[in-house]
Amino acid sequence: MKNSILTIFAVAALMACKKHETTAVDQSADSQQVATPSEPAMDSPRMVGDSATTPNASARTASLSDQDKKFADAAAKGGMMEVMMGKLAATNASSATVKSLGTMMVNDHSKANDELKKWATAVNYTLPTALDAEKQKKYDDLKAKKGAEFDRMYTDLMVSDHQKDVAEFKKEASSGTESSLKSFAGKTVPTLEHHLMESEKAKAAVK
Repeated sequence: MKNSILTIFAVAALMACKKHETTAVDQSADSQQVATPSEPAMDSPRMVGDSATTPNASARTASLSDQDKKFADAAAKGGMMEVMMGKLAATNASSATVKSLGTMMVNDHSKANDELKKWATAVNYTLPTALDAEKQKKYDDLKAKKGAEFDRMYTDLMVSDHQKDVAEFKKEASSGTESSLKSFAGKTVPTLEHHLMESEKAKAAVK
């Protein structure tokens, strides 16, 4: 009888042990299955800015109208001349008002020139890097003047040039084709109008 009871206990213990091993194996299998990374989705959404969705620079260059190109070239050369003449005025003018006007031209037109260069880089457009013959002559003639004569010539140039600038920038803002260039033109108009107003004041002061 005693042996029978021991045998029963032994069988029960063995079965319990096997059950525990089976459970451990199942849990191990489950944990391995959970730890297996899921397959990446095949149709992942395309990120904004992918080459497939971003227009390339050559396509934007091709979309430029003759008006856009003419404006960009004129703005680049005009901006260079304004900065060069402004530096002359800040140094050579005899009037404090004219010196101040020259400094303002250098600062504002340098910023505008930088914005235009960034636009050109974005659309892969090559801007002029030197003055044309007409603007170079104006600069050379101004450079030869001194004192009150310089002041009068500089303010005359600033009034006439900014009258033209305002008209050209307004035209591009309204009838240009390339949207970012139109935006640049429209945003710059108020600055040019302020320059024209200050140039007229300076011109009146040095008569």
